[in-house]
Amino acid sequence: MSLLSVKNLKVHFPVKHGLFGRAEEFVKAVDGVSFDIAPGETLGLVGESGCGKTTLGRAMVRLVEPTAGSVLLDGVDITRMNGAMLRAQRQKLQMIFQDPYGSLNPRMTVEDVVGEALDIHGLAENKSARAKQIAELLKAVGLDASYAQRYPHEFSGGQRQRIGIARALAVEPKLIVCDEPVSALDVSVQAQIINLLQDLQQQRGLAYLFIAHDLAVVEHISRRVMVMYLGKVVELADAKAIVHEPKHPYTQALISAVPVVDPDSKRQRIILPGDVPSPIHPPPGCPFHPRCPIAEDRCRVEIPALREIAAGHFAACHLAK
Repeated sequence: MSLLSVKNLKVHFPVKHGLFGRAEEFVKAVDGVSFDIAPGETLGLVGESGCGKTTLGRAMVRLVEPTAGSVLLDGVDITRMNGAMLRAQRQKLQMIFQDPYGSLNPRMTVEDVVGEALDIHGLAENKSARAKQIAELLKAVGLDASYAQRYPHEFSGGQRQRIGIARALAVEPKLIVCDEPVSALDVSVQAQIINLLQDLQQQRGLAYLFIAHDLAVVEHISRRVMVMYLGKVVELADAKAIVHEPKHPYTQALISAVPVVDPDSKRQRIILPGDVPSPIHPPPGCPFHPRCPIAEDRCRVEIPALREIAAGHFAACHLAK
């Protein structure tokens, strides 16, 4: 059974015009996305800036309200919940944010940042138990317990991200949405944070949705990878299959852009023409066809379904084999 099952999720933001602010158009940030995450699995999510990755992650935890679709967590649809019921489900589903500088309240100590979740969910019996739990959480992410009385500005970016991870772990979640958790960090620190996430996954049986734009990082940490383009999933497969045998032309272009260490490598760069179309007025048919090097007449009028090309390998392309 899947831990998380997302079905036809849509997030459309209204674009208001006129004196009374009527919504005449919509930005289709996420447009009919479906996938599953098993217990203890890491699903990578990649795509260029503006494709809807972060919006999808925020919609899953209800930081952004979905327009349509469902998010089933342990078989329960959290898109139809509010108040105490939603709060109880959020204990199972947490998020680590991209910006370690903007995601922590500068007026709160580390103890308050991490302990806030314990207070909201009533997970500490008293002040002594609360302090002990916070110390254990800081130790789990590689920080000294004495840091609890310090403020966020006293820490480096990598240390702040560790505090964010401790905050997410405080309620003992089953799944964590990692929204580009290492993109704002130095390369050496990135490796430390990724290793920490993998260690915590093994120790606690966590599942991750790992959002990133670095395919090398995603391949390293993920079991499966999902590729998004203009609010839609265009490919979903095992991480090694995505990197070494991509089926969709967009994924092939992404892979070709990854720097290669070997100077003798014969990898051919695929240069895509034009820019990403507007999510307000997406093109008819396949959303990728205006930039696709192999597009045919059918691609311009018929939306391709996400179909299984090989065992466990799905691609939304009429011409993929």
